[in-house]
Amino acid sequence: MKKIPIIIDTDIGSDIDDTWALAMALGCPELDVKMIVTCTGDTRFRTKIVCKFLERVGRTDIPVGIGLPFESMLEHQREYIDDYDLDSYSGVLHEDGVTAMAEMIKQSDEKITLVCIGPLPNIARLLEIEPGVVEKTRFVGMHGAIYKGYGGSDEIHAEYNVVQHLSTAKTVFSSDFDMTITPLDTCGIVRLEGEDYKKVAEADNASMPEVIENYQVWLTANGAADINASRSSVLFDTVAIYLAFSEELLEISEINVTVDDDGKTVIDENGKSIRVATNWRDLPAFNALLAERLLNAP
Repeated sequence: MKKIPIIIDTDIGSDIDDTWALAMALGCPELDVKMIVTCTGDTRFRTKIVCKFLERVGRTDIPVGIGLPFESMLEHQREYIDDYDLDSYSGVLHEDGVTAMAEMIKQSDEKITLVCIGPLPNIARLLEIEPGVVEKTRFVGMHGAIYKGYGGSDEIHAEYNVVQHLSTAKTVFSSDFDMTITPLDTCGIVRLEGEDYKKVAEADNASMPEVIENYQVWLTANGAADINASRSSVLFDTVAIYLAFSEELLEISEINVTVDDDGKTVIDENGKSIRVATNWRDLPAFNALLAERLLNAP
């Protein structure tokens, strides 16, 4: 199987779904994770999570880049890395993650998929310093809400990854990228429950104990330590990982989309044509596949 090269741009450390998505990516035989770049707020904090995780699961062969910082955001997994020294990381660590991304894309002989599971300042900066990347990449993102909001609500919300850094979301959503997104319509209803959750929560591979440790840290930081975690939280970002290699379980529509001044992704005939995962063909099959890939992780 020819693997699909991907770069993951992540705001890991706020919501726990990025950590699940990282483990999923490492367990997908279809994917070749070429680099992981952190975004949003204190990006050194986020990079520590990535580096510690990769060390624990034996994947320090993957280069890591520190992305653009901006005003500090939620840091719900800080307990996981309180004692971690980033200078001790044994793999390749790029202080300027965006430039490292640009160089990797320029030097690649094949198209790279950017899997973007956070706000978009890194990607907007990438377009600024190397506009030609649009010819050598495709963009797959967890962004927006088209027909449904959080929790499957009929109220359309301004989705976090868009509204959190609105100006760069507008830049990327009006760029020449070949774009595919999972909005809240499809990613906002994904959880592992029952046997699917039990299998991964009790797994003895290297990755899942790290995920569950982070999940418990995250639950505690959110004041939910007394809750018996018998299911996952909403795993938004895992759907973007899936879209990097398959669309079989989703319904995809070509929709012209604009990001408005309130941070909503609205249908607009003058907007950018984007491939949007609007509905599930088979959500239980995706949950089973997600559990399988998590168990397949290192």
